[in-house]
Amino acid sequence: MAQLKLEKRGHTALITMANPPANTWTKDTLTQLRDAVKSLEQDKNIYALVITGEGEKFFSAGADLNLFASGDKAVAADMSAIFGEAFETLTAFRGVSIAAINGYAMGGGLEVALACDIRIAETQAQMALPEAKVGLLPCAGGTQNLAILVGEGWAKRMILCGERLTAEKALHIGLVEEVVGTGVALEAALLLADKVADQSPPAVAACKQLIQKGRSAPVQTALPLERELFVKLFDTQDQVEGVQAFLQKRKASWING
Repeated sequence: MAQLKLEKRGHTALITMANPPANTWTKDTLTQLRDAVKSLEQDKNIYALVITGEGEKFFSAGADLNLFASGDKAVAADMSAIFGEAFETLTAFRGVSIAAINGYAMGGGLEVALACDIRIAETQAQMALPEAKVGLLPCAGGTQNLAILVGEGWAKRMILCGERLTAEKALHIGLVEEVVGTGVALEAALLLADKVADQSPPAVAACKQLIQKGRSAPVQTALPLERELFVKLFDTQDQVEGVQAFLQKRKASWING
């Protein structure tokens, strides 16, 4: 049985982590995730990506700690590298990525959600980065992405103090953007992904690039780039289509180009 499932629903790709009992990550599934996102990047018909976990209890519990039981540094280096490749590829995806957190999101399970653009959590979900409890650290973007989302103080509480959050607390501090009832995170994520199809794909890609630019560059650098990318959109057919559709009071028909 496939441990990482990919299906396409209209303009949305759905990736399901399916490695029972806790949807843990392996080198194979991380490689599959990296390659799947790269493939979706080239599919001009895909505008959004939703990732969720199979089953009712876990979104994902992260890496299987049995991988690190031997203390082998070569294994650690290999796994940390593929974790980084997979989740950084997800973060760089040109479209909108949405995590439908349907249960426990721990360690690398939370880090894959942090690598997405938007997080929707079910009310019973719990989230933590507990790596320091076992002498490790979040090596798949957790220390950086968490602090970007919730600030240094809450990042330190979760990582340094091992604090586990409920979905409501996660919403309160900005770790997730929405909390929904049990069993409906995927539906909510897919509905949000459908809204992306109303947006011009090249415009979305440019906007996402600019928003994330603030992570690594001062605003003095980002503002000129904002104007530059605005003008570059006039090279796309979707810019013409978007304006004409608005003026003609009809729904735009995008070609992603």
